[in-house]
Formats: sequence, C-alpha cells, structure tokens
Amino acid sequence: MSTPSVQPRKYQWFAVGDINGFFGLMFDNMTVLSFLAGILIFAFGFPADIVYKKMFPGTAFGVLFGDLVYTWMAFRLAKRTNNPTVTAMPLGLDTPSTIGIALTVLGPCFLAMKAKGMPVEDAAMMTWYVGMATMVLIGIVKVIFSFMGGWVQKIVPQAGLLGSLAGIGLALIGLIPLMDIFSMPLVGMIALGLILYNLVAGIKLPRNFPGVLAAVAIGTAVYYIFGPMGLVGGTYVPPTGTLHLGFPIPTLGFTHGFMEALKYLPIAIPFAILTVVGGINVTESARCAGDDFDTRQILLTEAIATLVAGLCGGVAQSTPYIGQPAYKQMGSRAGYTLLTGIFIGLGGVFGYIGYIVELIPRAVLAPILIFVALDIMCQAFHATPVAHAPAVAFAYFPTVARLLQIKLSNPDMVPMENFNRMMVKPDKALPELLVTVALGNGFILTAMLWGAFVAKLIDRKLKISAVYLFVLAALSFVGIIHSASPDGNMYLPWNLSGLARQVPYQFTLAYVVLALMLFALSYTKESREPIPEKIAHGLE
Repeated sequence: MSTPSVQPRKYQWFAVGDINGFFGLMFDNMTVLSFLAGILIFAFGFPADIVYKKMFPGTAFGVLFGDLVYTWMAFRLAKRTNNPTVTAMPLGLDTPSTIGIALTVLGPCFLAMKAKGMPVEDAAMMTWYVGMATMVLIGIVKVIFSFMGGWVQKIVPQAGLLGSLAGIGLALIGLIPLMDIFSMPLVGMIALGLILYNLVAGIKLPRNFPGVLAAVAIGTAVYYIFGPMGLVGGTYVPPTGTLHLGFPIPTLGFTHGFMEALKYLPIAIPFAILTVVGGINVTESARCAGDDFDTRQILLTEAIATLVAGLCGGVAQSTPYIGQPAYKQMGSRAGYTLLTGIFIGLGGVFGYIGYIVELIPRAVLAPILIFVALDIMCQAFHATPVAHAPAVAFAYFPTVARLLQIKLSNPDMVPMENFNRMMVKPDKALPELLVTVALGNGFILTAMLWGAFVAKLIDRKLKISAVYLFVLAALSFVGIIHSASPDGNMYLPWNLSGLARQVPYQFTLAYVVLALMLFALSYTKESREPIPEKIAHGLE
C-alpha cells in the first residue's frame, strides 16, 4: 500500500501580525540610529552631515542586506518543511555594540584627532574611516567565529558572556537613556510608562494597539504640543524638515583608518563574539518555537551584513535579534523583516531616517532602550545557574568604570587639564582616576573573564579559575585590558612613564598571585566539597 503524498502548502509570508512586527523591529532600529546620532552629535560635537550622509547610508544598507537574506531563508525553510507559518529571523542593528562603539571608539577617536590639531571636518572624516575599519574587522572576526561559536560557548561560562552584556545594559543602554528621559520628564515619562505597561507588564493596549508605536506617537505629540509652551523641560526645537541624502557606495576608505582601528580591537572583538554567541542562542530559541534555521547560515549572514555595512561606510554592526518566538506569537511571518529592511535601507539612502531621527525627541525613544536594558539584565540572571548570580553581578563593574571614564574625560564636564592632573596626582596608592581608567579600558573582555573566573570558582573548579586569572594577567601586561593610557592603547609596559608604568606591573602581579593562590587551594579537601545549599539555590 503506497503512502499518500503530502500536498505542498503555500507559504503565508505576509499576515496581519507582520504589521505589528514591522513597527516593533523598525522602531528598534530607529532607536539605535537615534542614539548613535545623538551621542556623536550632542555628546561629542560631531558634524551632523557626516553622521547622516556618510555613516547612516552604509549602516542602514547592512540592515537591508541582512533582512533580505533572512526573508529569503524563511521562504526556503517554509518550502523545505512544508510549513506555511514560518517566522523569519529578525535582524537589526546591535544595540549594545552600537552605543558602546559610539561612546568608546568613535567619540574618543574624534576627540583625539581634534587634540592632534586636526580641523573638525578632517577629524570627523578620519573618525568615519576608523569606524568603517572597525566594522570590517568585526565582520572578519564574526565570519571566523561563525564556525566556532559553539567552542566559545563551551570555554566561557554564560555568567561571563551574559554578565558582560548585562553590564553594558545597566550602564550604557540603561542609565544614559534614563538621563534623556528625565531631561524632558513629561515627554519621557509618558513614553516610559507606556513601554513599561505594554512590554514589561505585558498588558495589552485597547484594540491591541502596538505599545512601541503608541509610546512614540503620543510622546512626540506631547513634545510638539507642549514644547513651545516650555512645559516639557529642555530646549524645544521645531522640526527643520531636512533630508540628508547619501548613497552606500562601496569604498576602500576604511584603509585610511585601519591602523588606528587596530588599537580599538580589545573593544571590537568582544562585541563581535557577543553577537555570535547571541546568534547561536536566538537560533536555538527559534528552533524551540518551531522554526529550525541553520545556525551557521544565520551567523554567516549577520557577519557578511556587517562586512557589507563597513565597506559601504557603516559604523554599526548587525545581529539577529532576540525575540523571534515573540514575533511568531504575534503572528508575524516574513513580511515584517522584508518591510523593515526596505524601510531602513532606503531611509539611509533618501535621508528620511535622519529626518525622523531629528523629528522624534530622544526622550521618546529612550524608553525603548530602557526595555532592552531590562531584558538584557534579567536574561543574564535567568539564563545562568542560580549559583552563578554573583559572577554575573561581578561582571557589571568594568562597564561602570568605563561609564565613569567616559563622563570624566568629556572636556565639557571636566576640563582636560584637570583630568590630566588627576591622572598623575601622587598618592599613597595609585590615583583613583588612573585606576578608574585602567578598569574601564577593555571593559567587555575584562567583564567576560571576571564573570568566567568567579563562575568557575563557585563551581569549585579552582584550576580552571586560575587559568582565567593567568589570561587576565597576560592581557593586563600589554594593555589589551586595563590599559593605563586614557585612549586605551596597547603597549609594552617598559615604554610607559610615571605612575602609569606601575599599572601593568601591579595589576599583572595581583592576577598572578591570586591565580597561584587558587591553584594551591585547589588541592585542599575543603575546595572539593559540594556547593553549599544556600549558594546553589541562591538562598540567604
């Protein structure tokens, strides 16, 4: 008796849920672009034309490329599995690294170029080249690690991977936008309240109206209605209606900034690794939701999208977004990624993205990042063993130090001569500002390794914990982490002078001594006893 053939079912690639999915994914990308522009233009005084006409087109084109490929992959999976309800993997700009690179690579590079005597426009162009080169380097690293992402997950505990990301969520994605919210309290709190109501508490708005769209629409309306009356706080700026046209033309301009970009590798490489590991996790979550995408193809796509962006002038990497099951639950298929890619990609070319970014107050978009920060921080604790919670929390500290360094090194807050004087202020110990700078430099890699060594310590794997400490010692010695230089440069320690020279020697010695101590303690009977119940289950 022959088995009846299964009739192929037509893929329902566009559904009503794709509309909600489009607004959610599109505004996520718009929010990231808004803060990229805001940080560079308002925090560092970057020329707006170069941000909108040079950086935005290539950055947006990377999103277009990635989302088009992910849309095609959804069609292919639907045909292969005969499943008419496949939901495409969402791709967009990576929030932690975009904000992190703006604050720790692009902004400081621009200030350093100006300090060398470059005119503002020349410094901005050089910074753009460095940003492009950084993206190309990140793309290359992601291509390599797309074949070994599983290995990274095995050698670095989740407490290190997620804890470092959660620290970024706390200090860079959470706290900085919170300041924007309270700089315009009326506008910001209305938008924040709607985001917390709909996305955090999970309460539907009437007629299931998208919460992100409601927050942006109502917050923006309040700004333009009450702003001219002086009731929203801050300075009201009427819309200018300027379109910033730019074309993402492939260029070798990144070669001009390649050597300068190499010194930012300690920041760039961990950001690349985090998106690779994140891509593995989100592909697994999609598989659990019923859509079995090929992990390597998902990772290669985001890696190539980042490379394409960098070669076309982009300065922010793309990544598959967390939440594919959530998009699936709201009824999205492949239409939402197609619409988002086209809207963002063409917006970078025709300039309406820059116009929208200028039109919508940052205080309205900031709550979306608060939600992202909360999600990242909560996930770090939920996805790791309860016993590793202290390791996750310990990994927060380097990013907090980096945030302090960013604020204190801003000449608008602390005059440069005061900053330099505080760096060399003689004391019984190393100057506090010098230590803050050292702890903040290489903060992502430091956080990953700190979380890893504490997690292994909790697991009673003291020898492995000591190995992580030896790695920290080696990286500290040459300034890959804990660089004593304010701009985070790597070095040979004997080339340093003054108090800065003490940092690599003292930090390295401290890590080595602690590693040897843990290695010796690994032979004690007590170190091999089971984890106490109160630690294993997070009890007091």
